[in-house]
Amino acid sequence: MDQAMQTQANNGSNKMSRAEAGRKGGRTTKQRYGEEHFGRIGKIGGKKGGETTKERYGSEFYQKIGRLGGSK
Repeated sequence: MDQAMQTQANNGSNKMSRAEAGRKGGRTTKQRYGEEHFGRIGKIGGKKGGETTKERYGSEFYQKIGRLGGSK
């Protein structure tokens, strides 16, 4: 019995948990677009996130957290 069916059997409902729905969506996306897709969207997200952080906190923020990380 797979994990989704087991969970449904355990809680007696036909509802899917958020984790199960995410797992199912991730598998479908992987089948549809391949593993490389996740790398591509990760690079885009990281670039956009970095730009947003830089706009919000300034380049000094990266210098500060770099020093903190290097001191550990």
